[in-house]
Amino acid sequence: MSRLPVMSNKRVLTSNSSENSQELAPAQKKIRKDPDHVKPHAAATIIGGKRPPVAATRAPVSKPVRGVGAATVAVGPSRGVLKQSVASTAAKGNMKQPVASTGTKAGVGGTKRHAWDLKGKVSDMEGKIRNYQTKVKSVNQENEDLRGSVVQSQSRMAGLESNLERQRSQISEYEEKLHALSGVRDELERVSSEKSTLQKELSNLESKYKVMETLRDSQETELQTLKMKLSVQESTLTRLQVTLGDTEEEVRSLKETVTQQKDDLHAGEMERRQLHNIIQELKGNIRVFCRVRPLVSGGLSKHIMLPAGDKKMITLAKTEESHTGKTADTQKNYNFNFDRVFGPQTSQQEVFEEISLLVQSALDGYNVCCFAYGQTGSGKTYTMEGDEFDETKGVIPRAVQQIFRAAEKLGAQGWEFTFTASFVEIYNETLRDLLYTGKASKRPEHEIRKSTNNEVTITNLTYEKVSSEDQVLGLIALANQNRSTAQTAQNDRSSRSHSVFQLDIEGANAGRDVKCKSTLCLVDLAGSERMMKSQSQGDRFKEMTAINGSLSNLGIVITALANKESYVPYRNSKLTYLLQGCLGGNSKTLMFANIAPEPDSFGETLNSLRFASKVNDCVIGTASANRK
Repeated sequence: MSRLPVMSNKRVLTSNSSENSQELAPAQKKIRKDPDHVKPHAAATIIGGKRPPVAATRAPVSKPVRGVGAATVAVGPSRGVLKQSVASTAAKGNMKQPVASTGTKAGVGGTKRHAWDLKGKVSDMEGKIRNYQTKVKSVNQENEDLRGSVVQSQSRMAGLESNLERQRSQISEYEEKLHALSGVRDELERVSSEKSTLQKELSNLESKYKVMETLRDSQETELQTLKMKLSVQESTLTRLQVTLGDTEEEVRSLKETVTQQKDDLHAGEMERRQLHNIIQELKGNIRVFCRVRPLVSGGLSKHIMLPAGDKKMITLAKTEESHTGKTADTQKNYNFNFDRVFGPQTSQQEVFEEISLLVQSALDGYNVCCFAYGQTGSGKTYTMEGDEFDETKGVIPRAVQQIFRAAEKLGAQGWEFTFTASFVEIYNETLRDLLYTGKASKRPEHEIRKSTNNEVTITNLTYEKVSSEDQVLGLIALANQNRSTAQTAQNDRSSRSHSVFQLDIEGANAGRDVKCKSTLCLVDLAGSERMMKSQSQGDRFKEMTAINGSLSNLGIVITALANKESYVPYRNSKLTYLLQGCLGGNSKTLMFANIAPEPDSFGETLNSLRFASKVNDCVIGTASANRK
């Protein structure tokens, strides 16, 4: 067992005094903090098969000892495990040794020595060395025991070092693999979630699999049957392939036939329009229908007679008293003939069926005008507009419905139509826009203008593009709200103006390079009346005067046309000026003469029928289609 040589004061001082003073200072400071010194403990644990260097735990003391060539012995616990501070100091190889300062406390008593008192510091160190020598004796005993284990540990360490090198190489390989598998963890988590989902699906599939197993047997038998059918179908396919060429040839011939039929269909449509127009011309380009309103109380009127077998004749009977008193009362009959006479029980549908062909002419490119004439309360507005129910709809909504449905059917033949609607009234010889929705104070003024191609237009009038029946019906409802009406002695809601509904139609067939343009004009005239019967006063009297004046001018124009006069006074009133294209121009015209069945309306009924007869005698020429 080696002994630690005892250092003398002189040998310690031979070293660099400044360095020793700085290096010893921390050691002296630690000693003063631990006055009881370190109790002996068990030997320190051997790390890696070798005992750690003893000098690492007591750097200030071992450094001067190394200077004299003696063996380095760590002064520390003799038994047990090293304290955390000592073990950590030994483990860290880059830990710097503490440097003593000149101002370090010296001695056990803690008295601080001056920096120049080197002798005192040396004596303190000698006292510490004596204490350490006592501890060294116990440590030497431990060293003897440890040397035996060191030999064994060294041999073991040699094997461990070789194993360590091998393991290091493996670790480097594992690190490379770990780097390659760094993304596996996220993938594993995703796979784990998928696994749980797949497990649930697996359980469902297992249950389905059991069902499928039962189906498999039935399908196998069915497969055998299908195989037999397949063989039959293969033979059939072979036969069909043979006939396919013949079928393709037939399809080509059918396509040619379809093309030819389309041409024939177009030619047939054009021929239909021509024949339809001929029929309408044979009936007359201006026609008059008479309609008798039913009595409010029901029953039949005695002074109006409608022959059962003749639907074109109406008779008014008037009983006249004898002026002399010697003879009995006599009955005078007034007979009238029109294109059609409708009795009180005739429905709205029956009335429209008579003019439906005339409405169809509007889509064929002909201008069509239909207007209702008669005294106040004779049913003109009911004939033209009707009620909101389907059975009681009038001529205007039914005509609009027919126009749009016929246009939809013609769309299959390549026709495309655009529609523009307008609604105007003539009130006290002033034009009013019934589709105007702005402020009444800013209502524009309107004038009737005639273009170079004899088309009548109205300035500042609202023209609405429409594409469906519902849109047109909405405009009609708006116009009815804006129309001028008032209560008279003859009618609770009498129309005080003439309303004119126009639907401009433009059609084009791009494939045939054919275009057409026409106007459907539906007019509800204001009722004619006498002041004695209507008892009109103030504004009502002014309105009545304007209405009767415009109707009188209409009669004058009709008379001029019937007499074929060279000058026809269309400009005498706004009504005749607006309808000049329908009365004496390129148009097909129909007039409804509505009469009231009450006996006290005999005079107005007779005047209406006489006026209708004048219209029926007019010849306005042959209408031509507006085609390009």
